[in-house]
Amino acid sequence: MNASEFRKRGKEMADYIADYMEGIEARQVYPDVEPGYLRPLIPASAPQEPETFEDIMTDVEKIIMPGVTHWHSPHFFAYFPTASSYPAMLADMLCGAIGCIGFSWAASPACTELETVMMDWLGKMLELPEAFLAESTGQGGGVIQGSASEATLVALLAARTKVTRQLQMTSPELSQAAIMEQLVAYSSDQAHSSVERAGLIGGVKLKAIPSDGKFAMRASALQEALERDKAAGLIPFFVVATLGTTSCCSFDNLLEVGPICNKENMWLHIDAAYAGSAFICPEFRHLLNGVEFADSFNFNPHKWLLVNFDCSAMWVKNRSSLTGAFKLDPLYLKHSHQDSGLITDYRHWQLPLGRRFRSLKMWFVFRMYGVKGLQAYIRKHVQLSHEFESLVRQDPCFEICAEVTLGLVCFRLKGTNEQNEALLEKINNAKKIHLVPCHLREKFVLRFAICSRTVESAHIQQAWKHIRELATELLQAQKK
Repeated sequence: MNASEFRKRGKEMADYIADYMEGIEARQVYPDVEPGYLRPLIPASAPQEPETFEDIMTDVEKIIMPGVTHWHSPHFFAYFPTASSYPAMLADMLCGAIGCIGFSWAASPACTELETVMMDWLGKMLELPEAFLAESTGQGGGVIQGSASEATLVALLAARTKVTRQLQMTSPELSQAAIMEQLVAYSSDQAHSSVERAGLIGGVKLKAIPSDGKFAMRASALQEALERDKAAGLIPFFVVATLGTTSCCSFDNLLEVGPICNKENMWLHIDAAYAGSAFICPEFRHLLNGVEFADSFNFNPHKWLLVNFDCSAMWVKNRSSLTGAFKLDPLYLKHSHQDSGLITDYRHWQLPLGRRFRSLKMWFVFRMYGVKGLQAYIRKHVQLSHEFESLVRQDPCFEICAEVTLGLVCFRLKGTNEQNEALLEKINNAKKIHLVPCHLREKFVLRFAICSRTVESAHIQQAWKHIRELATELLQAQKK
C-alpha cells in the first residue's frame, strides 16, 4: 500500500468506523458464538500472496463482527465503561503514523514532554496537591501506565524496594530474601483482584482488611491488623486504598487510613481506576479528600474520560522512588541530556521499556472537549444512573444493594441468590442488554453500569422495562 492508496483506504476506514459507531445500537450487544468459532472461518496459515483491502473488510464484517461484544453500544451496561471518542481515535492514528518508541527523551522529545505536561494538566483538573505535579518545585510527577493493574504493581514494587533499602541501611546483615519474608501489604476486602495479583507477582503477603457496612476500609480495622502483624514480627509496608470499588463503587476512608499510613511509614497507593474521572467535577472532588496522604495515585482516563484504551494516569510524590526501583542504564540507552534535571526518561517509571505516544490522545481530547465538556459527560452518566436507581426503588420486587454515588447501580430481586442468578442468565441470554454480577457479602447482585458515550434516558427506560419483564416471567414460572 502506497500513500495514494492509503489516502483512499483511510477515508473508507473512517467511513466504516463512523457507520459502525452510528449504527452500533442496531447490532446485538453480545455475540451469538461459541468458543472456537473463529478458527474454522480463516485459513490455517498466512497467505503467500497479498490479498485485497476489499476482501479483508468483507471478512471484518463476516468473521470479526459476529464475535464482537459491542462495548460502546447504548445497550451495554456491564463491567465499567471503556472510553471512546472521535478525537482520541484520530490521535491514535497519528500515534501510529509517528510510530516512535518513547522510552527516553532522546528517543522522541515531544513524546516525553507532552506526556509530562498532559499529566500536569490532568492533575490540575483533579486539583491534586502540587507535590504530585512535575511543574512544581517538588519531586513529584505523572506517568501514563498501561492499566491500573500495572500502576498498582509498579507502586508495590517501588515500595518494596524503598523499605528493603531502608532496612538494610539500619541492619546491613539482613538479606533481601529475609526482609521479603516479613513484608506485608494491605487492601480492603473489596479491592480489585489485580491488587492481590500484584502481591503474588511482588512476592509479598497481602492481607484483606474487612470493610464496614458501606463496603469501605476504615482506620480501626486497618489499625487492628497492623498491631497484630507487627506483634507477629511482620513488617507492614504498603496499603492500597480504593476509591470506587469494582463491585459496588464504594470508597475507602482516606481521611482515616491516610494518617495511619503516614504515621507507620507505609506507602499509600490510591486506586481510583473508574471513579477518578469524576473528580474533575467540583461536586465529586470531595471523594478524593485525603489524597494528600498518598505516595501514589492512579485512575484510568481510558474508562470514563473519553480517552481510548490504553491510558492509565499515575502520579507519585517522589519520582525517585520509582526510578530508584527500576533504573537500569545500558550505554545504548544513554543520552547527553539525561542528567540535566530538565527532563525525565519514562522507561525508569514503568515495567516495559517501550511506550507509545499515548499523550496525544489526552491532548486531542482535552482540547476538543474542554474541561466543561468532559464534566458535562460525567454528569450525564451520573444523572442516568440515578434515573435507573429511581426506577428500581419504585418496584417493590427489587432492592438497591449499595449507595449510588456515580455511574453504577447495584440491585437485585428481593429473593434468593438462585433467583437472581436465574434472572441474570435470562437477561444475558436474551442479548438485548448486557450485565455482569458481583457478590456483596453473601448476596448475588446485578450491576448496572452506565457505559456508552451515546446512552440516553430512553435506553435506561428500555433496559429497565426489559429487566422487569424477564423478572416477571421468572417469578411466574417459579410459582407454577
